[in-house]
Amino acid sequence: MSGSPPSGGPESGGGGEPEARAGNQADAGNEAGAEHETGAGAQPGTVSAAIADAHRREWAFVLAATARVAGDLDLAEECVQDAYAAALSAWTRQGIPRNTGAWLTTAARRRAIDAKRRDAVLRAKLPLLIEPDPPVAGSAPPGEGAAEGGEVIPDDRLRLIFTCCHPALAREAQVALTLRLVCGLTTVEIAQAFLVTEPTMAARVTRAKKKISAARIAYRVPAPAELPDRLDAVLTVVHLLYTTGHTAPGGENLVRADLVDRAIALARMLRTLMPDEREVTGLLALILLTDARRAARADPRGRLLLLEEQDRSLWDQAMIAEGTALIASALRGGRPGRFALQAGIAALHAEAPSYAQTDWPQIVTLYDLLLLAWSSPVVALNRAVAVAMAQGPAAGLAQIGELEADGRLGAYRYLPAAKADLLRRLGQREAAAQAYRAALALTDNTAERDFLARRLTEVTGAPG
Repeated sequence: MSGSPPSGGPESGGGGEPEARAGNQADAGNEAGAEHETGAGAQPGTVSAAIADAHRREWAFVLAATARVAGDLDLAEECVQDAYAAALSAWTRQGIPRNTGAWLTTAARRRAIDAKRRDAVLRAKLPLLIEPDPPVAGSAPPGEGAAEGGEVIPDDRLRLIFTCCHPALAREAQVALTLRLVCGLTTVEIAQAFLVTEPTMAARVTRAKKKISAARIAYRVPAPAELPDRLDAVLTVVHLLYTTGHTAPGGENLVRADLVDRAIALARMLRTLMPDEREVTGLLALILLTDARRAARADPRGRLLLLEEQDRSLWDQAMIAEGTALIASALRGGRPGRFALQAGIAALHAEAPSYAQTDWPQIVTLYDLLLLAWSSPVVALNRAVAVAMAQGPAAGLAQIGELEADGRLGAYRYLPAAKADLLRRLGQREAAAQAYRAALALTDNTAERDFLARRLTEVTGAPG
């Protein structure tokens, strides 16, 4: 997988509730001295909904701000979880604060400060029995080094993403841990992005956290000179955050706008921070050109619409213009990277006057270059869909057969979905129905399931 998980699906063919850990909840109702929307408490159901919303929207902000105080990611995560647990009782008693993020941040940071004070007292009173092991290269005692990169990276969340992408961890562990801790994605969502099972991903995240603890990798914002070595992992995190929001793995809605908007904001910050990095430019262009279609991807009833069905007048022309303008610099100066090439493909879709006028041969050529830069089976699947459009469904189906034999996409819902579409176009209705059923078995998103069910009814004449 070239050190990066594949993502995305052939459209052309933050997490759940926080874990609650036991913690000191005394005086939790006055954590932030915040004004509350309700004067004398709130109903438990209303509070639970507010906490779930705050987890989706504020987790990354709260964790990043707490990590700067804690100097340790494990401690920061524990303090943030304690703050969310305290909110459940405090907001029920005193009402939901007007600024939930500020309340949670203050609560978590106070817990971190208290924990560090207790640790300092313990260290002062207990003699050191053994000489501590030296920290790994690139690490530092908690709190040191924060000012070095802190002024260079303008956002707490982006600072924490760079910090989590520590070179002492394997690339996939860097990305998975960052998506879990900083971006608030569930283990299930991350597992789907990496095309692995949930237990496999849970074990991978656990191993990464244990390595951080065992190797004494402290929270330290990297110095400016260290940023380029961590950049590819950071770009992968932002890209996967976007793709998870672009088509939500589960739930009623096709899009998770909170994740999409967060990814766009981070991509823009990266572009401001590192304007000469071509892949940074390529990623921002890719996200803008893809998200420009957001308003047209579903009809008023929420039903999924493929590219050929979308009303292109609804596409955001300002985003398309901005993304297209960025591509020139992303492709300039040497062999283009994977994000610049994907942006080029997105631009060809965005600039086509109609689906029928899409330059499919050129798209196939760009996929050929992309496979050289990023040997991902998902890229090969998307190329197969483009080949089907350029050369006919039989040609694309042959390539999908090779991917089935390869086995790496066995749990990837878009493989049987793409196969079903090509079989339908070839008039092989019974085989298409079987592939649609296989795709449905792998799909949790309601909008996608409804689309597949409609297609299954179309080829069988009966539901399911």
